[in-house]
Order: sequence, then C-alpha cells, then structure tokens
Amino acid sequence: MDVLVHFIKPMREARVDRKDLPLSALVSGVCDRATALSPSRLGKEGEEIVTKTAGVLEEEDVMEFARRVGFEADERQAEVLRSKAKRGILNCTRQWGKSTVSAVKAVHRAWTERGSLVLVASPGLRQSGEWMRKAEEVVEKLGVRVRGDGKNEMSVELPNGSRIVGLPGTEKTVRGFSAVSMLIIDEAARVEDAMYEALRPMLAVGGGDLWMMSTPFGKRGFFYETWELGGEAWHRVRVAAAECGRIERGFLEGERGSVEAGSFAQEYQCSFVENGMTVFGREMVEAALTDEVEPLEITEWKWGGENGLRRG
Repeated sequence: MDVLVHFIKPMREARVDRKDLPLSALVSGVCDRATALSPSRLGKEGEEIVTKTAGVLEEEDVMEFARRVGFEADERQAEVLRSKAKRGILNCTRQWGKSTVSAVKAVHRAWTERGSLVLVASPGLRQSGEWMRKAEEVVEKLGVRVRGDGKNEMSVELPNGSRIVGLPGTEKTVRGFSAVSMLIIDEAARVEDAMYEALRPMLAVGGGDLWMMSTPFGKRGFFYETWELGGEAWHRVRVAAAECGRIERGFLEGERGSVEAGSFAQEYQCSFVENGMTVFGREMVEAALTDEVEPLEITEWKWGGENGLRRG
C-alpha cells in the first residue's frame, strides 16, 4: 500500500463526489475523503496498481459492487448475488435478467479474487458472445480497459490477473481448463449433457462454484434432473413472469393468447413440460416402474436335439 500512496499522491485529481466514481477509483486509506483517482487516467501501470487493490474488498461488498456498475438488483437478484452457495440453479422467466445478474456475480468474483478463472458455457458461440458482452460492460463501468487474455477468442483479462473466458458450445473444444473459480452455464436447459459432463471436472481442483440458469426446455437433460433431483446442495431460485415487476401484465396476457400453452408454461411460468419428442411421457414411464413384480427370467435356447431346439 505504501507503493500505491507514493504513486498516487503526486497525481491527485480535482475534488469530486465519491458516489459519482467507479468502484475502482475509490482506494480506501490513500486519498482524502473527497479526492480519488480514475485508473484509466493513470496509464497502464496506474490502472494495474489501483485495480489490484480491489483484492482487499470483502465478498459481502457485492451489493455495493453491483450499484457501482449501475445494476440495481431486485430482491431475488440480490439473493443470487449474495449467495455463498457452491452450487446454484436459476429457473427463471425470459427477460428476468439471468445473464445480467450472473455477469455481475462473475465479474465480482474475478475483481475481488486475484488470479481467478471464470468460465461461461452456453448452447453455442453466439450465446456465449452475448453473455461476454454483458461482462465487458460491467468491466468498463469499473473504469478498466477491456482487453483479452491473448489466448482465447472470447475473453477478458483484468489487471489483477483474473480471467473471464467464454466457451463455444461443443464438448470437443472446451477441454483444457483447470482450477476454475466459477463456472457459469447460460441457457443450461439447451446445453447437451455431453458438454455438461466435460465441464464439471474443471471444478475438481480448487473447489470452484457452479451456477446454471435457464428457462425450462422439456423434462430432459441435466438442467431438469438437477432442478428435480439435485438435492439440498443446490441453491434453487425460481421466478415466474408474474413475479417480475419489469414484465407488464398486459404483455403476458397477449403472449398467453398468441403462443402454444406448453411454450407459455415453459417460457413464462418456469414449468417443465413434455416436448412431444417421445412416444411415452416421462411421468408415464416412471409410473410403470415398480419393485413389486418379479423379474422375468429368459431361458436361453440353442439349435440342436431331435426337435431342432434345446435349452442352453
């Protein structure tokens, strides 16, 4: 911190209101109460020094962090941001802000934990790119210049050495990452199970967090299985459209009369419904299973003997 004081004091800016500055410009104990510096004005070296001081912030500062980057979370979004759960799953309506709240949570992790690696996976490259743009907007509001890590096409590297990397949507091209601090799976209901199985081992070293979010897409896949059968280890958040104040009731009524009932139930009511791609529905198959019936023993028959068949 002495180096930081020595570097900043000769370069003090005009007095400004603290609440108008990005979080990265506020360095506790360095400038007087009304004076602060924007790291983008100090050049590369100054940006790195000021940004690294973010590591002294504690995890509970996440709500202040969200406000500093212009994100005013509602009650359920704040629940997600504050959660310390190692495993989280969001089953929420379209347009609730799943990608935005997860981007804020992810950048906060990268900002406050030096050298951490955050990955985001989605059904395809385009979706990962959209999520990464949200993360980049958060980084820019911190007063930090957005730059890649030089290795991955979709990536952001912070001056503290942390990285956020967007992954393509195929299992064959996501391998190779390790010691992941946080893994985000966006639109998880549409991500293939093979992709999910390839991603999970990346959390083995370092005990990283896993958060997945989506609207339902049939009673199939790891997202559905996790929501229904994942157990108490998962922090579950369900928000239907009727519970989101940003979605007008008139719009929902119009959608209810315009789209198929099953689609409305999934997109806006967070309900898992059969997708019509199977002959027998999941509930019908599960209802037919029982432990009370003795298994049928099949006797093996082979050709031979007087009648052409004999027991094996």
